[in-house]
Amino acid sequence: MVIIELVKRAQRGDDKAFLELFQLAEADIYRTAYVYLGSKEDALDVVQETAFKSYKSIGNVKEPQYFKTWLIQIAISCSIDVLRKRKKEVNWNPEYLDLITVTVEEDIPLSITLQDLVEALTVEEKEVIVLRFYYDYTIREVSEILRIPLGTGKTLLYRALKKLRNCVEKGDDYAFKSN
Repeated sequence: MVIIELVKRAQRGDDKAFLELFQLAEADIYRTAYVYLGSKEDALDVVQETAFKSYKSIGNVKEPQYFKTWLIQIAISCSIDVLRKRKKEVNWNPEYLDLITVTVEEDIPLSITLQDLVEALTVEEKEVIVLRFYYDYTIREVSEILRIPLGTGKTLLYRALKKLRNCVEKGDDYAFKSN
Protein backbone atom coordinates (compact mmCIF):
# COMPACT_ATOMS: atom_id res chain seq x y z
CA MET A 1 0.00 0.00 0.00
CA VAL A 2 2.95 2.33 0.64
CA ILE A 3 4.03 2.14 -3.01
CA ILE A 4 0.55 2.99 -4.26
CA GLU A 5 0.41 6.05 -2.02
CA LEU A 6 3.91 7.14 -3.06
CA VAL A 7 2.99 6.81 -6.75
CA LYS A 8 -0.13 8.90 -6.25
CA ARG A 9 1.87 11.56 -4.41
CA ALA A 10 4.54 11.54 -7.13
CA GLN A 11 1.84 11.93 -9.78
CA ARG A 12 0.61 15.02 -7.92
CA GLY A 13 4.12 16.49 -8.17
CA ASP A 14 5.79 15.35 -4.95
CA ASP A 15 9.46 15.02 -5.94
CA LYS A 16 10.44 13.40 -2.64
CA ALA A 17 7.87 10.66 -3.19
CA PHE A 18 9.24 9.99 -6.67
CA LEU A 19 12.80 9.88 -5.37
CA GLU A 20 11.81 7.42 -2.65
CA LEU A 21 10.02 5.23 -5.21
CA PHE A 22 12.91 5.28 -7.62
CA GLN A 23 15.42 4.42 -4.91
CA LEU A 24 13.37 1.33 -4.03
CA ALA A 25 13.86 -0.02 -7.57
CA GLU A 26 17.23 1.49 -8.47
CA ALA A 27 19.30 -1.63 -7.74
CA ASP A 28 16.95 -3.81 -9.81
CA ILE A 29 17.09 -1.34 -12.68
CA TYR A 30 20.88 -1.38 -12.57
CA ARG A 31 21.02 -5.19 -12.52
CA THR A 32 18.60 -5.43 -15.43
CA ALA A 33 20.63 -2.98 -17.48
CA TYR A 34 23.87 -4.74 -16.58
CA VAL A 35 22.51 -8.11 -17.69
CA TYR A 36 21.58 -6.59 -21.04
CA LEU A 37 24.68 -4.50 -21.59
CA GLY A 38 27.47 -6.19 -19.66
CA SER A 39 29.03 -2.83 -18.82
CA LYS A 40 28.90 -0.95 -15.52
CA GLU A 41 29.14 2.42 -17.23
CA ASP A 42 26.38 1.67 -19.72
CA ALA A 43 24.20 0.23 -16.96
CA LEU A 44 24.63 3.41 -14.91
CA ASP A 45 23.70 5.47 -17.97
CA VAL A 46 20.54 3.39 -18.35
CA VAL A 47 19.66 3.97 -14.67
CA GLN A 48 20.02 7.70 -15.22
CA GLU A 49 17.99 7.63 -18.44
CA THR A 50 15.31 5.52 -16.74
CA ALA A 51 15.10 8.04 -13.91
CA PHE A 52 14.69 10.90 -16.36
CA LYS A 53 12.08 9.17 -18.54
CA SER A 54 10.09 7.86 -15.60
CA TYR A 55 10.11 11.25 -13.86
CA LYS A 56 8.79 12.95 -16.98
CA SER A 57 6.04 10.37 -17.53
CA ILE A 58 5.02 9.40 -13.97
CA GLY A 59 1.55 10.68 -14.78
CA ASN A 60 1.12 7.86 -17.32
CA VAL A 61 1.20 5.14 -14.65
CA LYS A 62 -2.31 3.72 -14.62
CA GLU A 63 -1.80 0.95 -12.07
CA PRO A 64 0.43 2.18 -9.21
CA GLN A 65 0.94 -1.32 -7.80
CA TYR A 66 2.95 -2.15 -10.96
CA PHE A 67 5.24 0.86 -10.69
CA LYS A 68 8.39 -1.25 -10.40
CA THR A 69 7.38 -3.31 -13.44
CA TRP A 70 6.79 -0.07 -15.33
CA LEU A 71 10.30 1.11 -14.39
CA ILE A 72 11.84 -2.20 -15.48
CA GLN A 73 10.08 -1.85 -18.85
CA ILE A 74 11.61 1.59 -19.28
CA ALA A 75 15.05 0.23 -18.31
CA ILE A 76 14.74 -2.60 -20.82
CA SER A 77 13.76 -0.14 -23.52
CA CYS A 78 16.72 2.11 -22.69
CA SER A 79 19.06 -0.91 -22.68
CA ILE A 80 17.85 -1.95 -26.11
CA ASP A 81 18.44 1.60 -27.35
CA VAL A 82 22.04 1.39 -26.11
CA LEU A 83 22.47 -1.97 -27.87
CA ARG A 84 21.18 -0.44 -31.11
CA LYS A 85 23.69 2.39 -30.79
CA ARG A 86 26.46 -0.15 -30.22
CA LYS A 87 25.67 -1.80 -33.55
CA LYS A 88 26.60 1.46 -35.22
CA GLU A 89 30.01 1.55 -33.54
CA VAL A 90 33.11 0.51 -35.46
CA ASN A 91 34.93 -2.44 -33.91
CA TRP A 92 38.69 -2.78 -33.74
CA ASN A 93 40.36 -4.91 -36.34
CA PRO A 94 41.23 -8.20 -34.54
CA GLU A 95 44.87 -7.94 -35.67
CA TYR A 96 45.25 -4.61 -33.89
CA LEU A 97 43.21 -5.70 -30.88
CA ASP A 98 45.68 -8.54 -30.21
CA LEU A 99 48.51 -6.02 -30.12
CA ILE A 100 46.89 -3.84 -27.46
CA THR A 101 45.29 -6.56 -25.34
CA VAL A 102 47.06 -7.75 -22.21
CA THR A 103 46.63 -11.44 -21.47
CA VAL A 104 45.73 -12.20 -17.87
CA GLU A 105 45.86 -15.79 -16.78
CA GLU A 106 43.41 -16.38 -13.97
CA ASP A 107 40.24 -18.30 -13.32
CA ILE A 108 37.18 -16.82 -14.94
CA PRO A 109 34.40 -16.31 -12.39
CA LEU A 110 31.24 -18.32 -12.99
CA SER A 111 29.18 -15.13 -13.19
CA ILE A 112 31.18 -13.97 -16.20
CA THR A 113 30.65 -17.30 -17.88
CA LEU A 114 26.90 -17.10 -17.24
CA GLN A 115 26.90 -13.50 -18.47
CA ASP A 116 28.54 -14.64 -21.71
CA LEU A 117 25.93 -17.35 -22.13
CA VAL A 118 23.07 -14.89 -21.67
CA GLU A 119 24.75 -12.41 -24.02
CA ALA A 120 24.66 -15.01 -26.77
CA LEU A 121 20.85 -15.06 -26.72
CA THR A 122 18.75 -12.83 -28.93
CA VAL A 123 17.35 -9.67 -27.34
CA GLU A 124 13.87 -11.21 -27.12
CA GLU A 125 15.16 -14.41 -25.55
CA LYS A 126 17.27 -12.45 -23.09
CA GLU A 127 14.25 -10.37 -22.04
CA VAL A 128 12.22 -13.48 -21.29
CA ILE A 129 15.06 -15.23 -19.42
CA VAL A 130 15.88 -12.19 -17.29
CA LEU A 131 12.28 -11.46 -16.34
CA ARG A 132 11.41 -15.12 -15.76
CA PHE A 133 14.43 -16.25 -13.74
CA TYR A 134 16.04 -13.08 -12.43
CA TYR A 135 12.85 -11.34 -11.32
CA ASP A 136 10.86 -14.57 -10.85
CA TYR A 137 7.85 -13.45 -12.89
CA THR A 138 5.55 -16.13 -14.24
CA ILE A 139 5.59 -16.67 -17.99
CA ARG A 140 2.16 -15.03 -18.15
CA GLU A 141 3.49 -11.93 -16.33
CA VAL A 142 6.54 -11.87 -18.59
CA SER A 143 4.28 -11.94 -21.64
CA GLU A 144 2.21 -9.07 -20.24
CA ILE A 145 5.30 -6.99 -19.39
CA LEU A 146 6.76 -7.49 -22.87
CA ARG A 147 3.34 -7.09 -24.49
CA ILE A 148 3.63 -10.34 -26.45
CA PRO A 149 1.21 -13.27 -26.75
CA LEU A 150 1.57 -15.96 -24.10
CA GLY A 151 2.47 -18.56 -26.76
CA THR A 152 5.26 -16.35 -28.08
CA GLY A 153 6.59 -15.90 -24.55
CA LYS A 154 6.64 -19.65 -24.00
CA THR A 155 8.33 -20.24 -27.35
CA LEU A 156 11.03 -17.67 -26.59
CA LEU A 157 11.58 -19.14 -23.12
CA TYR A 158 11.88 -22.74 -24.33
CA ARG A 159 14.10 -21.77 -27.28
CA ALA A 160 16.44 -19.81 -25.00
CA LEU A 161 16.58 -22.61 -22.43
CA LYS A 162 17.34 -25.14 -25.17
CA LYS A 163 20.18 -22.95 -26.48
CA LEU A 164 21.62 -22.51 -23.01
CA ARG A 165 21.29 -26.22 -22.23
CA ASN A 166 22.99 -27.23 -25.51
CA CYS A 167 25.77 -24.77 -24.90
CA VAL A 168 26.44 -26.02 -21.37
CA GLU A 169 26.30 -29.68 -22.40
CA LYS A 170 28.71 -29.14 -25.29
CA GLY A 171 30.90 -26.74 -23.34
CA ASP A 172 30.96 -24.48 -26.38
CA ASP A 173 29.41 -21.06 -25.83
CA TYR A 174 29.90 -20.16 -29.48
CA ALA A 175 27.76 -23.00 -30.77
CA PHE A 176 24.63 -20.92 -31.11
CA LYS A 177 25.77 -17.33 -31.60
CA SER A 178 25.07 -17.53 -35.30
CA ASN A 179 21.51 -18.83 -34.76
